[in-house]
This record gives sequence, structure tokens and C-alpha cells, in this order.
Amino acid sequence: MHLPSITDKEMEGTKEMGLRNVSSTCSINEMDDYDLSRLLDKPRLNIERQRSFDERSLSELSIGLTRAGLDNYETTYSPGGRSRSGFDTPASSTRNSFEPHPMVAEAWEALRRSLVYFRDQPVGTIAAYDHASEEVLNYDQVFVRDFVPSALAFLMNGEPDIVKNFLLKTLQLQGWEKRIDRFKLGEGAMPASFKVLHDPVRKSDTIIADFGESAIGRVAPVDSGFWWIILLRAYTKSTGDLSLAETPECQKGMRLILTLCLSEGFDTFPTLLCADGCSMIDRRMVTYPSSLNFSLICACVCACLLIYATLLSNLVVILIRCETCKASEKFKFANFMKNGTRIYKTEEYSHTAVNKFNVIPDSIPDWVFDFMPTRGGYFIGNVSPARMDFRWFCLGNCIAILSSLATPEQSMAIMDLIEARWDELVGEMPLKIAYPAIESHEWRIVTGCDPKNTRWSYHNGGSWPVLLWLLTAACIKTGRPLIARRAIDLAETRLLKDSWPEYYDGKLGRYIGKQARKYQTWSIAGYLVAKMMLEDPSHLGMISLEEDKQMKPLLKRSSSWNC
Repeated sequence: MHLPSITDKEMEGTKEMGLRNVSSTCSINEMDDYDLSRLLDKPRLNIERQRSFDERSLSELSIGLTRAGLDNYETTYSPGGRSRSGFDTPASSTRNSFEPHPMVAEAWEALRRSLVYFRDQPVGTIAAYDHASEEVLNYDQVFVRDFVPSALAFLMNGEPDIVKNFLLKTLQLQGWEKRIDRFKLGEGAMPASFKVLHDPVRKSDTIIADFGESAIGRVAPVDSGFWWIILLRAYTKSTGDLSLAETPECQKGMRLILTLCLSEGFDTFPTLLCADGCSMIDRRMVTYPSSLNFSLICACVCACLLIYATLLSNLVVILIRCETCKASEKFKFANFMKNGTRIYKTEEYSHTAVNKFNVIPDSIPDWVFDFMPTRGGYFIGNVSPARMDFRWFCLGNCIAILSSLATPEQSMAIMDLIEARWDELVGEMPLKIAYPAIESHEWRIVTGCDPKNTRWSYHNGGSWPVLLWLLTAACIKTGRPLIARRAIDLAETRLLKDSWPEYYDGKLGRYIGKQARKYQTWSIAGYLVAKMMLEDPSHLGMISLEEDKQMKPLLKRSSSWNC
């Protein structure tokens, strides 16, 4: 099948990003003279600088949302008591202050080997560098979600240009009209992945994007846009460079992502409703609400820190939706030891109800009572009237801590749970993506008999080394770095020897995943980020949001311009 590309003729007279009627499998040819990097050289719009997000409270908007700040732990856990990364703080200079583990050099070499180049410029990292695998599938592509730990590693290492190139290139891909069969995807949809094709004869490069039309199950990603916004803020925090986020194109990109996800519809709750397979768990596993909604909340807060304040109506809508999402999700924190027998009270009416979701006691699985320690708790995975998915999901709980959805007490309870249930949640290889595994008849119903998601494998209770960086960030934020150190020590005993697998199988994570790719890039990058973050906790400022300071608008743009 011939894949269309952008020609010089098509680009003649093009002055700004627009939509073109092309197939969803769009591509960008090397001869295209439209380079987003030139946007930063364009004449600046008339921007009226007001008091910044760090100077003015959003109390003027009567919105009580808070912003990132790391004052409580940084002098205790940061080497030398250095201040955190921020707008005025360059990348940390302490990366060599600890004796490096021999694995670190090997990890950096493997990470650089995964780099993808477009016009001789690095624009991302492929999902896995596994030459031994018979099926490449889409593991040779750059995934928006997968690149996040790689991007954080490069930012922490003082190499922001790679991240900037990635942000610009994916933003350009977002601007295309996207069709799957006859269905037109929302304007703000970000690609799941993209691939660079090199033509040595014509000496040209072509980018082909996948918005879900080639994915397993043909499901478009929802969280790609969330992670793009989170990464844009991380880039801005790490470099202090506001020019990228200030461009009209980035402002429009953020607005389109949030418009897509916060659009009005037949909503009964403020949280996001979407199909299976739209997040990191890209198979039918009925796990989407917690991790996706926590990612949405985090992206909303990041966008509020970067978006122009005179887009006031948009900003207020985002803030209100974010606050209501947070209030809704906080009900889903399970701590049975604290609530005691109150969970058995059903058929309650009015706002004074304790059992708010009318959970019938017989629907609570027996394993919950054995799993829950006397101290500890966690956000459960899914909520529906009278039935809950009580499984533990690492991604959602770690994001809840980092985005400050979890209160300080809830964050400490999550850490207590990890310590008390170390064998179940960490085992011999960090870290369980979900616990426990679903089996037998339930496995057939929930997964559709998916052979890749048999019990204690892949997304069904498998162990994922990439989650190490999220655990480390959560540990640092809660002042529990020893938990992260213990997990990293475990990973260092096997990850390199096992050639950096994608995931591990078994109750304890003892076996390399039966279909796991070797040299999985985010396993490599996740280890590096965890290592660098533990050595210099100030890096946490790139991805942590806290509630101890009021959020404040960053910029005020003249009303003559609207995205």
C-alpha cells in the first residue's frame, strides 16, 4: 500500500499548522520545508507579562487548586541540601556525586543505541532493541508513552534537545486530520507511535504515524496526550526554557488535548470514560478508570501551569473539572482496617452514607481481607455501582502520589502497604503492575482468553521494571527513599544479566516474560531515572505536583489572540 507523504508543492504557501484531508496513516517527507523548530525563531506575539504562577494566587479565580512544590523533603533527602529543579535551576550537577554502579554505563549505551533520527536529529527512542525476536511488530517505533522515562533520563543528564525535538515532532503529527476507516478522530488526538523510514537511495526520511489504526485491537490511545503535556512541563521545569511552551502551536496543542478529554457529553461523573486498551494496559483488562483519571488530573494541573491566563474560560473549566475529578477519585481509597465493619452497611441514602457506592459485602473477594495490612491502603482500580475492582494497580497509585491526588495520609498508607506486602507487590523483580492476577473463568471473561495475559504474566500480575522510576519518585516524595533503594538493589541483580526484559512472569517475578522483548527501552530508562532521582532527589521537581502551595497563572496573553 502506498503511504502518502508531504511534498514541497503541498507545503507551498503554508504559513501555519492546519488540517489536511489525508488518511490516518500520514507521513512527513524529508523534503518538507515546514520545520516546527523554526517556530521558535518566529516573531514573538505581544505578550503582557503579569505576576507569574510563582507570584500570584489563583484565589482571584476562586479556585483552590495547588501547584508543585517540594519544600518539605528536599533539604533532608537531597545531597548537600540543594534546592529542587525549577524554572531557574539548571539540570543537576550532582549526577556523579555517588559511586556509579557498573550497570549505569551499560544502560546508557543501550539507551543511546535505541535513539531514532529524523534528518540527522534525534526525535525519540524505539520501544525495544531486540534483534533476536522473530516478530518486530511495532516495537521498532517511537511510542509517546514509552518515551517519557527516556525523556526524563535525558533531561536529568543535561540533554534537553532530544526531548524538545520529540515534543515538536509529535505536535506536528497531532495537527493532521486523522481517519480510521471512515471515522474521524478528534482533532486533539496524539499518535500512539511513529516510525521513521530511511531511504538511502533518495536520501530522504519519512515519518509514519499510528493513531490506533494499526494497533492490536485497533484502539486509539487516550493517555498519549496526557503524557505529552506532563513531559512538556518536565522539559520546562528542567531547562527553565519557557519559549517552547509559549508558542501558539504548543498552546493550541494543549488546548486540543484537553478539549478532547473534557468535552461535554452524557456524563454522570467528572471522571473520564473510555474503552479498554487506551492506556499502558493496552489489552482488555478493565483497568482504565484509576490510572487514566489520575493521568488526566496530572495533565490538567500541568496545563494550568503552562497555558495562558487570558484563555480564562478554558482555564476555569479545566480547574473546575480537575477539582471535581480529584474529589470523585478520593472516594475510591480503600483502607478497611480504618473503616472497620462500616463497610458492611448497605442501602444507605443521602449524603451521610458511609458505603457511598453501596458495595455488597459478598462482592468483596476473600483475598482483600488477607492482603490489607493493619496499616496501609490504596486506590482501587475501578468503581461501578455495587461492584468494585479491588485489585492493586501500581501505575495509578504512584501517579496519585505524584499528582497530589492522594492526601499525605493516603500517600503514607500506600507506602506502608508496599512495605507490608513486599513479597506480593515487589517480589524478586520490581514491580507488579497489578495484584492479584485474575484466573480461571474470570480470566476468560475479563481478558477474552488472551494468551498473553495468563495469570502472573504481562498485564495480569506481571512484574514491570519500568515502574521502578514511578516507585522511586513516590518514595522520595513521601520521604521513604529506603524503599526505592531496596527495589533498585533487587533490579540490579538481574536486569542487565537478563538483557533488560520488558516484563517478568510468576508470583515473585522470577521468570523472564514468555513474550517479553529484550533490551526494552523503557526498562532501561526506568532504571536510569530511578537511579539518578535517588542520587539527586531535586529531579523530582520535574514530575511532582504538590498541594502545599497555591497554583498561579504563568502568563497573560493579549486578548487579540486565541488558540
